[in-house]
Amino acid sequence: MASSSSSAIVTVAILLALFAGSSSAQLSTNYYYKTCPKVFSTVKSGVQSAISQERRMGASLLRLHFHDCFVLGCDASLLLDDTSTFTGEQTANPNRNSIRGLNVIDNIKSQVEKVCPGVVSCADILAIAARDSVVILGGPGWNVKLGRRDSRTASLSAANNNIPPPTSSLSNLISKYRAQGLSTRDMVALSGAHTIGQARCTTFRGRIYNDSNIDSSFAKMRQRNCPQTNGSGDNNLAPLDLQTPTTFDNKYFQNLIRQKGLLHSDQVLFNGGSTDSIVKGYVKNPNSFSSDFVAAMIKMGDISPLTGSKGEIRKVCGKVN
Repeated sequence: MASSSSSAIVTVAILLALFAGSSSAQLSTNYYYKTCPKVFSTVKSGVQSAISQERRMGASLLRLHFHDCFVLGCDASLLLDDTSTFTGEQTANPNRNSIRGLNVIDNIKSQVEKVCPGVVSCADILAIAARDSVVILGGPGWNVKLGRRDSRTASLSAANNNIPPPTSSLSNLISKYRAQGLSTRDMVALSGAHTIGQARCTTFRGRIYNDSNIDSSFAKMRQRNCPQTNGSGDNNLAPLDLQTPTTFDNKYFQNLIRQKGLLHSDQVLFNGGSTDSIVKGYVKNPNSFSSDFVAAMIKMGDISPLTGSKGEIRKVCGKVN
């Protein structure tokens, strides 16, 4: 009896372990193999077209996936438009006047609906578009896990609370990522997405006028297009990566070592703290950054997906069915 009891306990423990990771376990790289075999080529075509018109769009699409996953999980809640009776996430502080590419996702969704209607979720399109953007701009590729479903709700408060602001301290960054099940190394690797894209003056004004851990010539250069007075030039842009702003590489980390990180939350990664060694490692070994970035992207894509009968497959990404 004792042995059978212990076996039963072991069996229960194994089942509990399986169920604990069941949501992400239900995601699969070949999820649409039979139901929508053209999904990858269709999404890639849309992403390629958008980036060919504006290189910056690759960074914007990657950012959409990040801002989606950090709020209620990777469920396309970010894409839901406000209505008279519904407030979504697009007016949250991290998103207001800054998220871009919603029209690109809408266009891709309409093309996907033509080849396989009612099959592919907006959440999965975001995940594929993020990967394609990185690859098209010269970064590493990976097999995207799929099978997410779309949420019927969103959270303005979670968007305001969960996404770390550009003024974040290192400890704040670490805790915000840890809350999503991501490690400090994941955080540094994912911050490397700032090797592409642009930021608005309002997000780095405090750094270029107030921070001491900044290269003086770099600060002066950025001050020329970002006046110190709030409300003046707020939307003027500067590249997050000084060297190669439309190429996915490890130059972002080189900038940090030279105290040329654009955002306060960039430079804290190399400022005498616990992450300095990771930054140095990525400068010395670009392949290390690439492999860590891929692993972190896959891990981020696993955050609380809706699977099975949860959620829905939206017909239009901006509204529930």
